[in-house]
Amino acid sequence: MDLLWQPRTLLWIVLAGESLAAVLALAPGHAGRLAYFGLASFAIQWVFITSLCLLYLTRRWLMRASPPLIAKAGLASLLLSTWLIAGMAYLVLPGLGIDPAAGWPTFTAQITLMSLTVGLLALAVFQAQWHARRLAVRAKQAEVDALQARIRPHFLFNALNTGIALVHARPQATERLLLDLSDLFRAAISGQEHVSLAEELALTRRYLEIERLRFGDRLEVHWDIAEESGDLARLPIPPLSIQPLVENAIKHGIEPSRSGGHVAVSLRSTPDAIAIDVRNSLPVGGSRTTGGHGIGLSAVRSRIQVFTGGEGGVEVSEADGEHIATLTLPLPG
Repeated sequence: MDLLWQPRTLLWIVLAGESLAAVLALAPGHAGRLAYFGLASFAIQWVFITSLCLLYLTRRWLMRASPPLIAKAGLASLLLSTWLIAGMAYLVLPGLGIDPAAGWPTFTAQITLMSLTVGLLALAVFQAQWHARRLAVRAKQAEVDALQARIRPHFLFNALNTGIALVHARPQATERLLLDLSDLFRAAISGQEHVSLAEELALTRRYLEIERLRFGDRLEVHWDIAEESGDLARLPIPPLSIQPLVENAIKHGIEPSRSGGHVAVSLRSTPDAIAIDVRNSLPVGGSRTTGGHGIGLSAVRSRIQVFTGGEGGVEVSEADGEHIATLTLPLPG
């Protein structure tokens, strides 16, 4: 909806109006084409401006509507603005000695038919683009699901192996691990499109508890989520979005290092977005893995981009001896 008020969109609307006025002026039967172009341009631009004003007045309601419904509302506003401008012309122009040659009823019917034709063409173009976009999103989601199906078993198998190793030596720790593992399994097979940020962070905590049992003193965990209990806790996020980043941090930062290292999860917020940073120390005294943080990172990045319509994402960097994966989510407007 905000796209309508961008300068580029307004420029295209003005150019479309001028193009329509030029086509009408070039049609047969007009003696003074330049004068007719001026009048047609003036009327068309006022119709478009009035239509945009009507959409702006109803923007709060339209923000909650689906894109196809918004397109139909645009067609309705175009017709209504056409009738408003025709009514104003009927009140003003006769006083200036200007009357349509065919009479006002015929003139009103003609411009209504013209507006309806333009509106239906625009609606058809929009529906074609919307259908193509939905197909593209579905194809992208299928790719994301395939990637996600490949990364889900990794942490589950690692957790099972940890439980097997601890079952005799530390039965109480094994019981806690199995409870955490049940939550992880539930999240992996839930099929939910989104969960709250608080739920995703809680799941990530459980995963890290399992990995601390696995690595012992080799794994140091730091949390900096000061706003977890605030309004941001209800922010929707695809399930298993942060956990794969933490799993990659352990796989590529802790496992190859003989002395272990640290993993830190922090949250930052701006007026427009939030960022979750997953940091891990680079391996020391061991063989550093190659190939980067591949499948898990690609899957999370694709899921976030699909979920946020391209406004969010995942970026990686290295600084001060740390690998940093930053997941960004836009805040609702």
